[in-house]
Amino acid sequence: MKRLEGKVAIITGASQGMGESHAREFVKEGAKVVLTDLNEERGSQIASELGENAVFIKQDVTKIEDWQRVVAETESKFGPINVLVNNAGILGPIKTITEISEADYLKVIEINQNSVFYGMKYTIPSMLKAGIGSIVNISSIAGIVAIPGYPSLAYMGSKFAVRGLTKAAAVEYGKNNIRANSVHPGYIKTPMMVEATDEDGGGAGDSTPLARMADAKEVSNLVIFLASDESSFLTGTEQVIDGGMSIQ
Repeated sequence: MKRLEGKVAIITGASQGMGESHAREFVKEGAKVVLTDLNEERGSQIASELGENAVFIKQDVTKIEDWQRVVAETESKFGPINVLVNNAGILGPIKTITEISEADYLKVIEINQNSVFYGMKYTIPSMLKAGIGSIVNISSIAGIVAIPGYPSLAYMGSKFAVRGLTKAAAVEYGKNNIRANSVHPGYIKTPMMVEATDEDGGGAGDSTPLARMADAKEVSNLVIFLASDESSFLTGTEQVIDGGMSIQ
């Protein structure tokens, strides 16, 4: 039996990078997956490649009405939701506290932090109907330790907040058989990271004990474990996957 057989999952930010990898690996493991993103062309292409167990829905994760629509359409297509992967996020401008504008700060908070709240708020009722649920919130190693100069203040603040939101959900809904865990990647070879570091997977990873960046699939392996019943007694945790970067 496949590891996610019978699971219905929503994965945000699924048109590229880690989100795309998660979606592809989830379908391989037997899940029915709704991919969401603003990039409709790429998202639709990926869903088409994945076949009948995947569908793409265009979504702005900062809009409550979009979350309500995505949940309703997911239930209509596949039934009650078992898994939510809050993956969508941005880095934001690399600026200090005094340099960053209020507008840029709030944009990062809205996408990286508030969307996680919206996702949980509007998906948990469906999980309650299903009788089981796993929430996987993608944070960052920058939500575990402060990194001088990179990434931005807003990014670090939002990713630290995701830890707290995750723990609150774990405490509130554990009795309902709904688990919540946060994932904290370090340097992962994704378009966003390559753009931010001007690298092709090289030098940034050299600062880790494993001396490399990770492939997105390595993070997907962890997310699958958290989404599956294999991690049935794991909730409220911080799963660091950074090649040892934060232990130094």
